[in-house]
Amino acid sequence: MDHVQEIVLLIVPLLLAIILHEVSHGWVAEKLGDPTARMLGRITLNPISHIDLLGTIILPGILLLTGSPFLFGWAKPVPVNFGNLRGGRRDMALVALSGPFSNFVLAVFSSIIFHLTFGGGTGHAGIWSRIIVPLHIMASLSVRINLVLMVINLLPIVPLDGGRIVVGLAPDHVAVAMARMERYGMLIVLVLIASGIWSYVVGPVISIFWRMLM
Repeated sequence: MDHVQEIVLLIVPLLLAIILHEVSHGWVAEKLGDPTARMLGRITLNPISHIDLLGTIILPGILLLTGSPFLFGWAKPVPVNFGNLRGGRRDMALVALSGPFSNFVLAVFSSIIFHLTFGGGTGHAGIWSRIIVPLHIMASLSVRINLVLMVINLLPIVPLDGGRIVVGLAPDHVAVAMARMERYGMLIVLVLIASGIWSYVVGPVISIFWRMLM
């Protein structure tokens, strides 16, 4: 398998994971009273509507070129007007939870494909081996990518989903204090990733889910 094929096998599940993550936010927000994402055309699987220069292209590209052991990225956040949500902060927590939950569902679905195609590379010739083997590899990568996105996004750091879940459920004084930290949130996340500290925090959790599914 050449380098171009390896990149394709990584990029396809990464794009699917981050796009479904954002679409889930918009879809749940619409069901709870906020049609903003639908009105702006963001409840779509068209990747052009979701591509973020840094999170979808530059960061994953750097991780690929540097041989990083993991792939991480994000799409443009789906706009949500929390003031339109019927349930207030509780519904904000549900909208936030929908993203990581979509990654969990996709990880489970990908693990099923992985097990169904196990051994697909032996005893099959021609087109079957050209389809089954890449699908098997892509399913494995999809499980890992979705577990990484799920667990990292559940970290209690605003603007990550975990932070918004805490803001939605915590007492007012805690929610206000966390909301004030939002401007530094992504910087904190990038520092955790770049320093390798994140692996000690989320690595064991990812390993637990990996053993369950794979």
